[in-house]
Amino acid sequence: MNFEYFKFAVDNLKHRKVRSWLTMLGIFIGIASVVSLIGLGEGLRAAINSQFGFLGADIISVTATGGFGPPGAGVIDPLTDKELTAIERVQGVEGAAGRIIETGKLVYNKKVGFGYAASVPDGEDREIVEHIQNMEAQKGRLLKDGDKGVVVLGSNFLENEEMFGKIIDVGSKVQIQDKEFKVIGILEKKGNFQTDSIIILNEDDLRELVNRPENEYDVIGVRFNENADVDKIQEDIKKRLRKVRDVEEGEEDFSVQTPASILESVNSTLLAIQIFVYIIAGISILVGGIGIMNTMYTAVVERTKEIGIMKSIGAKNSTIFSLFFIESGLLGTVGGIVGAVLGYLIATGLAFVGRLALGTEFISAYISPQLIISALVFSFIIGSFFGTMPAIRASKLNPVDALRYAK
Repeated sequence: MNFEYFKFAVDNLKHRKVRSWLTMLGIFIGIASVVSLIGLGEGLRAAINSQFGFLGADIISVTATGGFGPPGAGVIDPLTDKELTAIERVQGVEGAAGRIIETGKLVYNKKVGFGYAASVPDGEDREIVEHIQNMEAQKGRLLKDGDKGVVVLGSNFLENEEMFGKIIDVGSKVQIQDKEFKVIGILEKKGNFQTDSIIILNEDDLRELVNRPENEYDVIGVRFNENADVDKIQEDIKKRLRKVRDVEEGEEDFSVQTPASILESVNSTLLAIQIFVYIIAGISILVGGIGIMNTMYTAVVERTKEIGIMKSIGAKNSTIFSLFFIESGLLGTVGGIVGAVLGYLIATGLAFVGRLALGTEFISAYISPQLIISALVFSFIIGSFFGTMPAIRASKLNPVDALRYAK
């Protein structure tokens, strides 16, 4: 019997094709918006999370704030040896190393590229930086103390031939800020666009190249014991730096962050954006639901005689209710299916265009089966909910009055 109800509802929708599609318009616009924007948002979230996935859980980064460009660069009051020494004295800290990071011009094969150049210090601090960035060479070797005029490059220089017309390999000679350097190593791919495109130089070479003072740093990397309380260490570092830099709590001109705290901040921002998307899409779906209610009320009026005939030959109120209820649910479900397909196509299409335009794999869309199923269930619920009142009205029509009313 239920299948007969379903078949009857489908036939009725087929007889009003244009009206049915117009009724579903609000539903599938809303569902398409939800699926496409959440899919892009989840893709972005996964990509951002992967950017920090190679970092360990035992590191903290300290940067001065208030500038532009690379982290810590161009600030009014940069980090110095004072801050580095203060951080090293914090209980639980196993080591700290200062680095400078600069945007640089790299010339190879008569083509110019721009990226981040980062320093590696000498001595024991070198091991700290290599641990923090999980540095490993896939070709050649890493930098050593005393190396001069040599660099290590991220994996993108080896893999991306389009960047300079041909790949840069171990032994290649490149110009950085118009000074020639020899490539002695290529880093393993980390899936992080900054690390995979970075230029690594020994600290003395980079300071000389960009004319930076001896005791000035853009970022201080901190390594601590994995069993230590990271929140306590983070707070202790902040207290020490407030004292060293003579600033009050809440007026800090520095930032102390772990990879986890950075991810939490990014994910909170993405969640706020997604909530905004839910609200906008919800308004569209609400409009679609009201359209379904309007259509179903119109259907009740148009089919008053039909309802009267069915009731006169024995149809129960529950039968009439089921017919209209299933019909409204179908409007919502079909609208949800069309919206989900459109949302998937829009999300994957925009991600593809974004990758082509920016030349990066960073932009992607992730549409989970749970998202599709949830969208379809929600659209069915919306259709059914807004079809309930018209279905109740249809089921309560008196057969005599219905036949008398219909001309």
